[in-house]
Amino acid sequence: MNRKSFLTKIGAASTALVGLPFIKTQASADAGVLHYEKRSAGYSANDQIQIALIGTGWMGQVNGNTASELPGIKITAACDLYESRIRRCKELWGDDIFTTRDYREILNRNDVDAVIISTTDHWHDIQAIDSLNAGKAVFLEKPMVQHVDQAYAVLDAEKKTGNVLQIGSQLTSDILYLKARDMVRNGEIGKLVLVEGNFDRHSAEGAWQYSIPPGVTAEQVDWDTYLRDLPYREFDPKQFFRWRNYREFGTGSSGDLFVHLLSAVHLVTDSMGPSTIMATGGLRYWHDGRDVPDVMLGMLDYQETESHPAFNLALRVNFIDGSGGGVTIRFVGSEGEIVVDWTNVRLRKATMDKRPPVTINDFSSETREAFQEYHRANYPEPPPSVIPPSEFVYNAPEGYDSRKHHFENFFDSIRNNTPVYQNGTVGLRAAAPALLSNESYHEKRIINWDPVSMKVMSSGQSGSN
Repeated sequence: MNRKSFLTKIGAASTALVGLPFIKTQASADAGVLHYEKRSAGYSANDQIQIALIGTGWMGQVNGNTASELPGIKITAACDLYESRIRRCKELWGDDIFTTRDYREILNRNDVDAVIISTTDHWHDIQAIDSLNAGKAVFLEKPMVQHVDQAYAVLDAEKKTGNVLQIGSQLTSDILYLKARDMVRNGEIGKLVLVEGNFDRHSAEGAWQYSIPPGVTAEQVDWDTYLRDLPYREFDPKQFFRWRNYREFGTGSSGDLFVHLLSAVHLVTDSMGPSTIMATGGLRYWHDGRDVPDVMLGMLDYQETESHPAFNLALRVNFIDGSGGGVTIRFVGSEGEIVVDWTNVRLRKATMDKRPPVTINDFSSETREAFQEYHRANYPEPPPSVIPPSEFVYNAPEGYDSRKHHFENFFDSIRNNTPVYQNGTVGLRAAAPALLSNESYHEKRIINWDPVSMKVMSSGQSGSN
């Protein structure tokens, strides 16, 4: 395929359909290790996907390094407001890459096929819309927007342009969660009733106390541009380098981490989302001027649909978890549970005697004897049977990287016009409950949400699911 036809294919790629990651989750019989099919091939210079980074802080550089490790990918441009990060990009990817402080200059370039947007949350919507309208495929960090009402314009641009849009919650490409989805679909845990997810940390870095260069000035970070349409204030380096701590620039722990948990839960359960959202928490330890909680709890109700029974979801983020922190999601059913962490998925099953119980100790001896005779006649002992294993463990292969796998799916969509799973619609259905958890926490109220129409419901309204 020559470059002209390749670029035409990029423009034609559509994410209107919800596809599934190209993946194989068959466990080997001896080791219980999950496998996935890597899409590796040699690409000519004309077939390379040339990418630009919009936002090159820590997350942007991680995304750039991960993407550029894949075959047929080349970084040609980078944008950031902080001049030191621009210099770092040249150190990482060569002096010949184009760099700028104005992301719009990147969108006008013919040597950019796709962009990776890793900026502060308050810039996500406009940069995604501008990139799609400029004919670029877009990898957009989560959450896809800062406020729910901003998402509809992003979805309109995705639909109008037909360009690829993938949201950056890598757990939706993770072979562990795809295996968990298969087990839930196959009824391995019976009827799903409860899901619990936690994303806990125990470090200053994990609590967003990122390094601030000594003596940094407003001019060095283009402070006026950074503010976008927010009211002007004097330069505060904390609000630039530790932006996640502030509601005006970020989305708190729920926008950063609830959204990961929600993305995975929706994948595994085939769910469009909850109908009610409630959150609580508080600022318990990191009293550093932030205006968001460092401990946050979410309680979400999921109504019965054709895809899943009614169930409850409990979410937790704790930035001062003295046990050391960790990430797990637990899917609990009537016959077992599935627990997924960074490295494995574990299925535990328990058996329950389906005969009515015998609770007769408080009866007289005559009544006890009569009841036992009745019970033996109507509910005899089951015949002997082989007892199956009570626990199964499936491990990710050594060196497996779900972030890299997520980028593989993104680039596969660009090359082959295959739909991505976490397109704008799927991304919003994960982001909205996370963002609305913030509203519930700050406004101290329960929020009703229609996951089908993707709209906030007023009190008394019923949703579509």
